[in-house]
Parts: sequence; structure tokens; C-alpha cells
Amino acid sequence: MELCIKNIHKRFGEKEVLKDISLNAESGAALGLLGRNGAGKTTTIRIVMGVFYPDSGEILVDGKPINRNKIRIGYMPEERGLYPKKLISDQLVYLAMLRGMNKSDAKAACDKWLNRMGMSEYKNRKLETLSKGNQQKIQLAATLMCDPQIVILDEPFSGLDPVNAMLLKDVISEMIEGGAVVLFSSHQMNYIEEFCNGIAVLNSGKIVLNGQISEIKRSYPRDKIAVSSSDADKILPVLIREMGGKVVSAEKSKDAENTLSIQLKEAAFKGELLQKLSSQGFDIDDFRVCEPSLNDIFVQYTEAGI
Repeated sequence: MELCIKNIHKRFGEKEVLKDISLNAESGAALGLLGRNGAGKTTTIRIVMGVFYPDSGEILVDGKPINRNKIRIGYMPEERGLYPKKLISDQLVYLAMLRGMNKSDAKAACDKWLNRMGMSEYKNRKLETLSKGNQQKIQLAATLMCDPQIVILDEPFSGLDPVNAMLLKDVISEMIEGGAVVLFSSHQMNYIEEFCNGIAVLNSGKIVLNGQISEIKRSYPRDKIAVSSSDADKILPVLIREMGGKVVSAEKSKDAENTLSIQLKEAAFKGELLQKLSSQGFDIDDFRVCEPSLNDIFVQYTEAGI
């Protein structure tokens, strides 16, 4: 399945919120939808779900206008929306039936997902009696009850402890491997890098960056090298002697012990640098290009004025 958001424009009063938004997401992969607060992420998500309708543009599934009566969508909002004073099982079954499941199937799905989340013992408890992390697991169960083909997760890891975060990671991975289209919105870039092949970055209602994370990183200059070695102190004078003007700077990293940060004049000198280090008999543990972090890329494309 391919979800296509095509040339979407949306205005609220005088404010144009989305300006010609286009992006694609495919089955078996997660797309990170990134942007600062107010960039247009939530409006885009709500248009996909049919909560809002675009002023122009369209949402397509496999090249045809989306039919939300046939396409199952699971949405986990950043602001959780369950009922604190209702029994967990009652509201999960109720929400599943609102999505078209019959009561028997809804009860079976409730049991399945409570068990998967390790929450079966809380089935007949009120939501408000649970910790914030456990409430979040119930919210995810509610999202997945209808076996959605399109899954939209907005800050799903917010407030989770490491154990519950690991469980959520496993569930998200299962959804991706099972062929769901996953839209993943988060400001926690480590999770975006872990789950998403591609990203779309919104700024002021426009997509300012869209593509595969690996390709985006490779598009940056590859002239900064990190070398880890127990011989780090011995390497520095050799670099100056052997590489001359081909090395702009070389210094020990402040963040990693026995690691050198080397700035080359040109990326083409990487091979020569490695050869020089090897020929000197240094014990090299790691030699790698320093790519920008996803956080660095995000900041670059969402700073004011971009």
C-alpha cells in the first residue's frame, strides 16, 4: 500500500497553515513527520484522517482517493484521549465498535492487545488508577484494536520508562514488518532514526526537506573523520608530517576518549589518510566519516528564516 499526500493546501481564516504539502509513505516502512510546534504536522495528520478537509489537493491510497470506510486508520494522539473514570475493557471495546467491529470481535481484540501490552490484569480497572506509562500502553492498544493499515503515532514515547519504551519499540517494529504504513511524529530524534527510513520536515506549513535519512546524510560534505585509537597522541604529529596541507585541523575529541576529530581539506583525501595511518602500524579501532546527526539536520532546516 502507498499513501500519497498530494499538493495539500489548508487555510484557517486568514492563516495559510499548509502550503502545497506532498509526500509519500509505503507499507512496511515508517515515515518521520518532523517540524517545530505550529509547523503543520497535526493539521496534516488530521487531513489524512478526514477530521479536516483540504482546501485543495488530495489524499490517495494506491493512486486512488482514500476511502476511509474501507481503509483502517489507527491514531495515537500526543494528547491522550481515553476516559479516566471508565473501565479499560469497556472503553476499548466501545472504541473498536465505533470503528466498525462487532462486539464479539472487539472483545477478542481487547483481550489480545491487553495481553500483548502486559496489561491483562488491569482489564476491569478504571484508567485513572494506572500510572502514566501504563495509560500510554492502553492508548496504544486502543490505536491498534482495529488492526489498522495506516498507523499514525504522535509522540508515542513521551513519558515512558525504559522498560515500557522497549515494549513499544517491539510493537512498532511488528507493525512495520507486518506491512502497515506508519507515520511517526516525534521530537525525539533517536526514535525517528531507529524506526524511519525517510523523513519529511515541515517548517511554516511547507516541506523543506523530504527523503531517505541515509541519502540526506550522505549529501553533506564527508570531509570530517573520527579516528579511535589507543595511539591517538602518537597519531597527531604524524598527521602534520605526512598529510601536510591536506588536513585542516586535528584534535582530540572532548566527548570520546582516545578519539581524534580530523577535518580534511577535501573528502577525497579519506583514502590517503587511512593508508597513512595503516602504514605507520597504528592500532586503529575505528575510522569513520562524521555524518551530521538528525537533530543537527532538523535544527538547520527549521530555524527561523528558513
